[in-house]
Amino acid sequence: MTKLEQIPYSDRGTALTGWLARPAGTPRAAIAVFPTIMNITPFVEAKALALAEAGYLAFVADFYGHLPQDFKEASAAAEVTRADPVYRPRLFAAISAMAEQAPGLRQAAIGFCKGGQAVLELARADADLAMVASFHGILETTQPAAKSIRPRILVCHGDADTLVPRSHVLAFWEEMDTVQADWHFHSYAGVPHGFTNPNPSPMTGAIAYKASADRHSWAALLGMLDEVLG
Repeated sequence: MTKLEQIPYSDRGTALTGWLARPAGTPRAAIAVFPTIMNITPFVEAKALALAEAGYLAFVADFYGHLPQDFKEASAAAEVTRADPVYRPRLFAAISAMAEQAPGLRQAAIGFCKGGQAVLELARADADLAMVASFHGILETTQPAAKSIRPRILVCHGDADTLVPRSHVLAFWEEMDTVQADWHFHSYAGVPHGFTNPNPSPMTGAIAYKASADRHSWAALLGMLDEVLG
């Protein structure tokens, strides 16, 4: 990841590495980027650089403290980090590390696949973020929201995502309505899981890149960032 600046941080004794993309001028805000189950990849790096080009400081979080060599290794690491009480503290550690690089800036978070689930967990935990955006993220949770949520929420979802059936979608809507969250949900017909990733993980038939959904979801993100952050 030669184009990004490495930022060491930690979570309760686990050494982690963040990857920072700085804009050319004064940052408009700081945005945490939570990657896929594979941790940072060239696809995620490109998204961070795109945010920097749009004027934001982008900080790619580290789920595991290492880069998995393959999907099997990543899946095993994901099972460990998703378990309570590891998951949410690991996410908040990344937000804290980003804040050290961006004192005084407003903060937001976006995520892809596993990272999409991560930012929704931050919202459920009422993180002090202006907004979160989930791209083809898992909507299920072991800790549904129990009180009001501060961040605005954008969910960009492929309607043909076999990992997120419509029952999960409806349950998420009801969960968000129960706590009166401010949420937008964009669903793309016929679009599967992982639609923003040109080089998806090897889950045959379950993951595929869809250029149109990628463009429209990214435009939705930039539009909401403008609206929320000014």
